[in-house]
Amino acid sequence: MLSSSGFRILRITLLLIILFVVALNTWLSTVRIHAWNRPVWVVLYPINADQRADTQSYIDALDPIHFEGVAHFFQREAERYNLTLNPVTEVYLAPALSEQPPEVGNGAGVLEAVIWSLKMRWWSWRNDSWEGPEPDVQIYLRYFSPNGSSELAHSLGLQKGMIGLVNGFASVDYIDTNNFVITHELMHTLGASDKYNLVTNEPVFPQGYADPDKIPLLPQTRAEIMGGRVKVSPGWLLMPPSLNDVIVGKQTGQELGWVVK
Repeated sequence: MLSSSGFRILRITLLLIILFVVALNTWLSTVRIHAWNRPVWVVLYPINADQRADTQSYIDALDPIHFEGVAHFFQREAERYNLTLNPVTEVYLAPALSEQPPEVGNGAGVLEAVIWSLKMRWWSWRNDSWEGPEPDVQIYLRYFSPNGSSELAHSLGLQKGMIGLVNGFASVDYIDTNNFVITHELMHTLGASDKYNLVTNEPVFPQGYADPDKIPLLPQTRAEIMGGRVKVSPGWLLMPPSLNDVIVGKQTGQELGWVVK
């Protein structure tokens, strides 16, 4: 019979094995995706996060056409980097989920993020509403009514697990903004890093600027997808109106495997 210390060692050993398998699977997935020899399959799962009737009405009316901007952005930018794959991504809409995903605390560290990723894998396996082929990336869309929420929690995209959690407003007025956030977090799952200051939201120069060689530098008129904002002047940042006003910068292209380092 195992002692308490023996059980503790066994639990730690099992956790390390699970983490190793997850890390190996993530590495293999990254290598395969960065070969860009087939489309990346992305499935979106809408969730009524605030349980409001108007939020549910919006979710019930969702259609794959509402997310076409995401695939169009990837195709346009990939072609700009001379990638010949067409399509680059295939984006699908799964039936809505009724269960809420695991929460991740604000300012979660690496270990907390890994544990959350494992919980999300288990939760998604138990609550998967998608009946098609297994996706490469799963993005969970937590919708809130703009009539009940004025501020949303930070969205997340984890390469370890190929899972994203996006918080968005349930309104046609926010389709373009929601698609921008979806694309940003999708980029994270594919290996792209943030290129903005996490405290001030200022895009980092030069990699966070869409046009870092522009003279004069300001005002910028476009955003870099991982820079997140259009810097109009010192202290004046704007969310891009749509993905038509966003590009993939060189460093992000390198992280995606679109640019030879």
